Amino acid sequence: MFLAAVLGAPHARAGEPGQEKPYALIFGTVWDPGGHPVYGVRVKIRSADQKKTHWELYSNHTGEFAQRVPAGQADYVIWADLKDYKLPSGKHLHAGPEVTVHIDNDERSDVGLHLIW
Repeated sequence: MFLAAVLGAPHARAGEPGQEKPYALIFGTVWDPGGHPVYGVRVKIRSADQKKTHWELYSNHTGEFAQRVPAGQADYVIWADLKDYKLPSGKHLHAGPEVTVHIDNDERSDVGLHLIW
């Protein structure tokens, strides 16, 4: 009876469809020099040991972005790509320094990308 209950359990087993893999989350906000969130900035993320961009996304109306990355120890480099980005005021923004994020497991890491004039 116990064997029938275990074998017939409706739980998803590892590797079966429907089973979500563990992940970490990089969550960030893009800020202008005055401390205001910036919409529509292209954000790029790559593994620290690689040169090629792995993920590319845009900041939303509150300047925020979020990207799932594989769980486990890894370092990621994040930066703003302002090529073709124009403010309605005509002022030009420039990318601030790249940000390196260390992930240990299935966790959330919060970052801020600070732009400069």
